[in-house]
Amino acid sequence: MKRILIAALTFGACGLLAQNQIIQQKSAELKNDAGIEFVQIQPGQFMMGCSVGDIDCNADERPIHQVQLSKPYQIGKYELTQAQWQSVMGSNPSTIKGDDRPVETVSKDEAHEFLNRLNARNDGYHYRLPTEAEWEYAARAGSATPYAGKLDEIGWYNGNSDDETHPVGQKKPNPWGLYDMEGNVREWVEDMYSANYYKTSPAVDPTGPAGGGGGRGGRGGRRGGRGFGGRRGNFGGPPPGGPPTDGTPSPNGPPPNGARGFGGGRAGRGGPDGQRGGGLVRGLPVIRGGAWDNPATYLRVSARYSYYGSTLRVSDLGFRVVREPEVKQ
Repeated sequence: MKRILIAALTFGACGLLAQNQIIQQKSAELKNDAGIEFVQIQPGQFMMGCSVGDIDCNADERPIHQVQLSKPYQIGKYELTQAQWQSVMGSNPSTIKGDDRPVETVSKDEAHEFLNRLNARNDGYHYRLPTEAEWEYAARAGSATPYAGKLDEIGWYNGNSDDETHPVGQKKPNPWGLYDMEGNVREWVEDMYSANYYKTSPAVDPTGPAGGGGGRGGRGGRRGGRGFGGRRGNFGGPPPGGPPTDGTPSPNGPPPNGARGFGGGRAGRGGPDGQRGGGLVRGLPVIRGGAWDNPATYLRVSARYSYYGSTLRVSDLGFRVVREPEVKQ
């Protein structure tokens, strides 16, 4: 009996050790040499856009529509950190410093340059930004509600952030093991913006309209004052319910020199590509996720932002990396 018990205990210990080794090996496989950790996302389908019963949705979050993602992908477990950015780029542009805080004050163009440098390492993967559909699919993590959990438990926003970013991974993950999908910093995605895109979006693997579409940009904030999307004055799109009614100027142009904020957060730099035509913004990229300086409703998983071009740089805007195995020719 003792021999049987010893054998059983030995087998159990060996089995647990083997299981731990498999977990460690899998974890190592989902981490690259820049220290970026990834979560494997399996193909599937979901309802994209305004969640049922959500009264805070803008028109560009409708109609809710079924989307199928046909291929697996790996997405960053965390928002890209300042240490990870610096290990690749050799500098840290962030306004709110901290190695384990998300990198911010980076434009979409600069995010692309970071990804180009990762791709130049030829480590067997292709690195890119997520599509808007991939981002929302991962953020929802199987949920159909406006938030993928209790907001104070999963996200940093203006009600709990103490007016700054926080180190990644301090809040609870969503059901698929992803951190800070809602809050901390907003995140660049690859798609261009069209206010009406959801009406014509492909049902399988949508990538956004070619070249972007028309329509006024999404949430951002009023010019001056405490505004929306940050308490230092902003230059973003209109708050919920339409443009300001207090006589403030149109927020779609670039800020004057020395402006304290632009689209939320502390001072950042924009560029000349916030285009206007007939009073409407055109050809603009999409931003997702909500941030440390935003009201809670901006962190809803269906919320969309678009009010400036790919050179926008502000302290509440970063990104998350996606990778896929390189296809061998």
